[in-house]
Amino acid sequence: MRYLLLLCGDDEAHTAMEADGAFLASCHAWGEELRRRGALVAVEGLRSPGDATTVRGRGDEVLLTDGPFADTKEFVGGFVLVECADLDEVTEVASEHPAARYGAIEVRPLLPT
Repeated sequence: MRYLLLLCGDDEAHTAMEADGAFLASCHAWGEELRRRGALVAVEGLRSPGDATTVRGRGDEVLLTDGPFADTKEFVGGFVLVECADLDEVTEVASEHPAARYGAIEVRPLLPT
């Protein structure tokens, strides 16, 4: 089953990750291990929420808003798409991601296609 891991945190978590000199190397090692196991489908970081555009359709009108959808201190900083056997395996995979030490990782199963 495929799962989306949403890497979430706030500005404080982002600052701590940037200050951790081993953070990016740890992320790359984590990704390489998943790639070796055949579990990694895709991984990407996201730009700042300030670079976001929110799109809403209301009738025939398209409404665009600069910035994130919600006014919140926590934001999604990246995502990972993985293939795991079950919730137990994906929970283990998510807990081993270096970002879990600084923020939260929301695990979402994908709908079947």
